[in-house]
Amino acid sequence: MPADIPDMEALARFGAHVRKRLAGNAAVYRVPSDAVEIFAIGDFLSGDECARLCAMIDEIARPSALHEVDYESGFRTSYSGDLDPHDAFVAGISGRIDDVLGVEPAFGEAVQGQRYLPGQQFKPHNDWFYTSEGYWPQEQARGGQRSWTAMAYLSTVDAGGMTDFTTLGIQIEPKPGVLLLWNNALPDGRPNEATLHAGMPVEQGAKYVITKWYRTRQWT
Repeated sequence: MPADIPDMEALARFGAHVRKRLAGNAAVYRVPSDAVEIFAIGDFLSGDECARLCAMIDEIARPSALHEVDYESGFRTSYSGDLDPHDAFVAGISGRIDDVLGVEPAFGEAVQGQRYLPGQQFKPHNDWFYTSEGYWPQEQARGGQRSWTAMAYLSTVDAGGMTDFTTLGIQIEPKPGVLLLWNNALPDGRPNEATLHAGMPVEQGAKYVITKWYRTRQWT
């Protein structure tokens, strides 16, 4: 394997492990795509759980941050914040996501809540880190490359707000309780360029989601 791609072997191992785990779960649906491994589970969260998470997000939401791009740029205009990992309810949800993937909790980042109101969006981006950028040494020390993304929809959006995998022609409508999962790497461990995705602008209503990202090593 090329030596100039950090965490490549770890990403390949991580992907193989989660792929096997999901294949053994009858509740998991694979979204048709040859380019990216995308999976979904319906009714992963109950209506009451979604409502409770939405209320928690409202309490902590602040303008979303992004490496080296400020909020005023318009690239990511949602409001977001990390949910308290010591809260028993949050820890329970986080643990259920870990169990679906079969991943040790130490590899997962804190669960982040996000809220999009009309006009707000997240333009096309990848969740994996560009190792040529200035932020990489910090992220490498914090746990390395991101492997899998887990995102759960919490609210019905009256119009807009779809998750658009821009190079695949796949748009996923937010449906409360659905857990969406995808591998940010190719099977050999190279970062997958085809995971480029966007949170399309909300046109009417509000979009609430929680997201948990997994690293190749213990996240700190």
